[in-house]
Amino acid sequence: MAATGPKSAKYIFVTGGVTSSLGKGIIASSLAKLLQSRGLTVTIQKFDPYINIDPGTLNPYEHGECYVTDDGAETDLDLGHYERFLNRPTSQANNITTGRIYNNVITRERRGDFLGKTVQVVPHITDEIKRNIRLLGDTGEYDIVITEIGGCVGDIESLPFVEAVRQLKFELGEKDTLVIHLTLIPYLQSAGELKTKPTQHSVRMLLENGVQPDIIACRTEHPLPQDIRRKIAQFCNVQVSSVIEAIDAETIYDVPLLMQKERLDQRTLYMLDLYNDKDADLDAWKGFLGRLKNPGNTVRIGLVGKYVELHDAYKSIAESFIHAGATNECKVQLEWIQSETLVDEHHCAEVLSQLDAVLVAPGFGERGIEGKINAVRYVREQGIPFLGICLGMQMAVIEYARNVMGVDDAHSTEMEPHTANPVISMMESQKNITDKGGTMRLGAYACKLKRDSLAHQIYGKVQISERHRHRYEFNNDYLDAFEKAGLRPTGINPETGLVEIVELTTHPWFVGVQFHPELKSTVMNPHPLFVQFVRAALAYSQKKQLAPDSTSDISTARVETADVVD
Repeated sequence: MAATGPKSAKYIFVTGGVTSSLGKGIIASSLAKLLQSRGLTVTIQKFDPYINIDPGTLNPYEHGECYVTDDGAETDLDLGHYERFLNRPTSQANNITTGRIYNNVITRERRGDFLGKTVQVVPHITDEIKRNIRLLGDTGEYDIVITEIGGCVGDIESLPFVEAVRQLKFELGEKDTLVIHLTLIPYLQSAGELKTKPTQHSVRMLLENGVQPDIIACRTEHPLPQDIRRKIAQFCNVQVSSVIEAIDAETIYDVPLLMQKERLDQRTLYMLDLYNDKDADLDAWKGFLGRLKNPGNTVRIGLVGKYVELHDAYKSIAESFIHAGATNECKVQLEWIQSETLVDEHHCAEVLSQLDAVLVAPGFGERGIEGKINAVRYVREQGIPFLGICLGMQMAVIEYARNVMGVDDAHSTEMEPHTANPVISMMESQKNITDKGGTMRLGAYACKLKRDSLAHQIYGKVQISERHRHRYEFNNDYLDAFEKAGLRPTGINPETGLVEIVELTTHPWFVGVQFHPELKSTVMNPHPLFVQFVRAALAYSQKKQLAPDSTSDISTARVETADVVD
């Protein structure tokens, strides 16, 4: 029996089959962008099948970066794609895991909410999944909620989510839900053919779980001929117009245009019975792509980190450079540098001397720390533009204390708990915390900038808000000493007095930030720190070409005021 009462939103579910990493998040984001460009209000949520409450304690090598929202939720990196495409913030409600679902149900059971009942996967777990699916839709803020179901159809972990989708399709009504199944059409080189059998089996698995896909999006390396589309439609119970080609793209930012060409948005609106006569306005998006694909210059920027073997560990940073590069009509060629390889100072100099700028990335733990410190020292002494993020800023503070201020044993209590000079130390509010998950300083915090600072020129305003994820901070006991020595704190949290930004006044472009600016950079609103960092790298590169033997004497003009970032 269909649910009664007003329906607050239409629901689209994106599932995947055959293999993982097909790009469900990109397809969901691209469809959302198309619908948004037609004037509809859209949000996307991700349901992950793992039992962790959130990805905050997962190894970046295994799961990629942990994305953080304004409200302090540690989430899957796909939420970064959602924000970068839609230019809208997400929240804790946009990422739900099996762990959180079970935790919620078990907490209620312990509280006595189910007295007399046997708590089971169906209906209690599936009811909790459905409740979370509808949280955003019931706010009345959205016309459409897109829900990405993580994992592959057929995985044991995904079964409760697929069952919840089956129930919702029945409860909400025929025109209020839509299932898009993303699958793979492999090309067999030996046979010279595209093969549909994996897709047929994937859809059959979904049907065994009671869900008929409405649209099938086919990842492929080659264009899908009409006869292949007809074959998929025939064996998978969909119309030919519901078979969508998702061909490999030069960049993920091409995908909305490819999906528009395939009329995915039109098909979606038709099947959801949504009347919309507004054409998708993607002019600004096309302008971004035009600048991205036609750069006038190239800069080489080193990303020094400890997880560089898996680029997804720094996904938001890499995407921020794409946004900033397009803004500057400049291609950013990222050089991924394992920080452990920079422990040898001669090798460090050899590697970094070839670069136009260096970013020292965030991270946790002591592995690779000395390499990061060496990297900071080299770029500081050579006048190479530098940006340090979170741990990167902390390494800049330690390096300056050791090599400029003469405090040889300066360190962070994260790596050396008993150091005599803890220039970086654990926040007081963190010292009695024993649980690891969700207990760091997380989410958006205010920062007040000094008016005569490089940071103020970059942001173009005094009050900013940025997202955090850390336990350790600049130790304010050393505040005056650092300022007198030339490493100036120019961004301060107005409530706690904690240092958020440091910059070196005697250097062309040397900025360290305690927060994570990469988490707020989007296609339509590139982050000013990255924009101006790339601009500084471009200026350094051009002057290096003019005077290749005097790079250490380069001086860069102060940046112009950037557009405001909320």
